[in-house]
Amino acid sequence: MFEKILIANRGEIALRIQRACRELGIKTVVVHSEADRDAKYVRLADESVCIGPAPARDSYLNMPAIISAAEVTDSEAIHPGYGFLAENADFAERVEKSGFVFIGPRPESIRIMGDKVCAKQAMIEAGVPVVPGSEGALPEDPDEIFRIAREVGYPVIIKAAGGGGGRGMRVVYTEAALQNAVAMTRNEAGAAFNNPEVYMEKFLENPRHIEIQILADGVRNAIWLGERDCSMQRRHQKVIEEAPAPGIARRLIERIGERCADACRKMNYRGAGTFEFLYENGEFFFIEMNTRIQVEHTITEMVTGIDLVQQQIKIAAGEKFLLRQRDVVFKGHAIECRINAEDPFKFTPSPGRITNWHTPGGPGVRMDSHVFAGYTVPPNYDSMIAKLITYGDTREQAIARMEIALSEMVVEGVQTNIPLHRELMQDARFVEGGTSIHYLEHKLSQRP
Repeated sequence: MFEKILIANRGEIALRIQRACRELGIKTVVVHSEADRDAKYVRLADESVCIGPAPARDSYLNMPAIISAAEVTDSEAIHPGYGFLAENADFAERVEKSGFVFIGPRPESIRIMGDKVCAKQAMIEAGVPVVPGSEGALPEDPDEIFRIAREVGYPVIIKAAGGGGGRGMRVVYTEAALQNAVAMTRNEAGAAFNNPEVYMEKFLENPRHIEIQILADGVRNAIWLGERDCSMQRRHQKVIEEAPAPGIARRLIERIGERCADACRKMNYRGAGTFEFLYENGEFFFIEMNTRIQVEHTITEMVTGIDLVQQQIKIAAGEKFLLRQRDVVFKGHAIECRINAEDPFKFTPSPGRITNWHTPGGPGVRMDSHVFAGYTVPPNYDSMIAKLITYGDTREQAIARMEIALSEMVVEGVQTNIPLHRELMQDARFVEGGTSIHYLEHKLSQRP
């Protein structure tokens, strides 16, 4: 096992990784920007290194600074968390070439899955169902693009091969709009991702967003740890997640879960990963794989009792992978609400000093947050300040506990989206379960 790990991230995930390390008896080094100098996880770390000013490009995206911090502190491994450099194959490669262990997949796995066209082809070869669409990147010939669209059937969605986070995609309903949409998406993809390649998929009208969590050791041992329903989202950004997904037959989940684990065996995948699917009319369609720990890993931990971050660390350290599929037992239901410092209905960020902070408690309540009274939410990063998770023997109990927890939570000094979460916990369609990925945006559009 490692003696010292450098955490190359910030916010609640930096604290989450730190706690996993401390439980394993591992010392932690935290890198931070000037804006995060007084963060809780910086104070709690065994060592901390300031790697630059507030802008992420000068600090959390500064590869030489992070690797230098690992060198001067004699760290053995680097955990990237999620976001920033977590899915950057070049960073993973530089970490390993510098003599450190990257706590995540091999660079080649990140590279394949980071290119949506390559990822889709890999899934087809592994027997994982994919959304109907172009076999690879769209050609330059407009006539051929029109032919592919007619074959797939309108509406179609044009996506950037190197895209993610909801950027670099356009829905096209008619042939007349197709050529312009392809050109615009190519330009956007080239500017945002330095890769102008785009591909086409069938646009599903009312799908749900279901994902499968996996763990693999890189030597053909892999297991799946159930599913998460992440359909409550706005502009492709998740707002609420839950596990298990309500209303989907277990045999369907088991079938797709085993296919994901089998795909990992075939790829010799190493570490934690998440297969993301659109689910409609009893069918799963692969859209992408995230080669990192997810924000919503917490709900999988609640229903399986397995610490995913510790498993990441153990796999990276080369410990024998002892978990087998029969060891994974699913129990109860968990829900996560992402608490953001933003206007609850306009979604404009609300940075500033938190003057009062009170977190809820009680049976089945978990709060993952780096925030405290007096903490200043910087304007430079994502607006998420906490993840509130509730667990119950049933979905109904998990929802009831979330309602109570949200009513107890106090955040003053900045705006948060807690009012939106409270409204959703009482929403009839959410309570019923099984809303599509478009439900929240439709609901918000109906507000006076």
